Amino acid sequence: MRTDNQRAEPGADRLESARRRATIHDVARLAGVSRQTVSRAVNDKGEIDPGTKERVLEAARLLDYRPSRFARGLVQKGTVTAGLVIPDLRNPFFPEVAAGVLEAAEQRGWQVVVWDSRIEKARERQALDVLSHQADAVVGYFNDPDDVLTQHIGGVPLVLLERGPQQTRFAAVGIDAAAGVAQGVAHLVRAGHRRIGMLDGERTPGARRQAFLEQVRHHGLPVDDGWIVLCPEHSVAGGEAGMERLLDARPEITAVFGFNDLIAVGAMRTARRLGRSVPDDLAVLGFDGLSLGELVDPALTTLHIDKRQLGRLAVEQVARLRAGEEPLRGADAWVVPELVVRDSA
Repeated sequence: MRTDNQRAEPGADRLESARRRATIHDVARLAGVSRQTVSRAVNDKGEIDPGTKERVLEAARLLDYRPSRFARGLVQKGTVTAGLVIPDLRNPFFPEVAAGVLEAAEQRGWQVVVWDSRIEKARERQALDVLSHQADAVVGYFNDPDDVLTQHIGGVPLVLLERGPQQTRFAAVGIDAAAGVAQGVAHLVRAGHRRIGMLDGERTPGARRQAFLEQVRHHGLPVDDGWIVLCPEHSVAGGEAGMERLLDARPEITAVFGFNDLIAVGAMRTARRLGRSVPDDLAVLGFDGLSLGELVDPALTTLHIDKRQLGRLAVEQVARLRAGEEPLRGADAWVVPELVVRDSA
């Protein structure tokens, strides 16, 4: 509540309105014209006085008004354009997810615009700013919390990838890391391993690390921070560096769980370089199920994710939002990894 001594600055009401997604009604009210006039001005259609048009466009600029292509698509039945934001196209995991999105979108006659955010928050936000004007919906990987995403996406439908449906108010498609890691750790324990380390890929403890800790504790295995090493990047080189540090800190480990397959392959390379045989001296378990895992020697045991299914589910979420339906929730919005046993563990 404002007191008499806390007068609002000029334009404060307009700025307050702009914090939420401005509507055509807001622009019409600020410009003192009808909704039809706003529509003609912003779409550059119909006869309209130049002075009125300039006033409308200035009001739209002040309110950061974004005409909803999503809403127009419902009326005009035009081609749907979906924006897809991927964090790193050099990582073979993400092109497979993109392929699932592209295939499912093509089946519906939709177009897809792909944006590589390069694992940079600033580029993620830039992607939202751009795609919220150009696309009917956005699908992708984002690290920001919901309130920040809301500021950049406006009212365009958003589907988050690899964020559990219970972790966001947006539509989402998640990976059930807990179910997958439970399979992997149980497999290692059945093979007789009692000293298992982890090569993590996330600075902030995420679902895979949490699942790993829960499972090793469930099986009564020793574990503390020294059993987990953060790799500098999600790559083979990152796995090599992380594995060297882990073996230096915990030389007694007989098995290691890699945050992803690339890190796991790096772990195998370092193990061999340091004279450890895989799997005789050290078992290695990956997570992702990349085709690369079949090509390395020994072939990589991994928790396989159906990456194309992940993409297809994301497109299904968009279709539901466009139809005014509730997005998929619960088990229907999760992809569960499956243990694929090969020679490395």
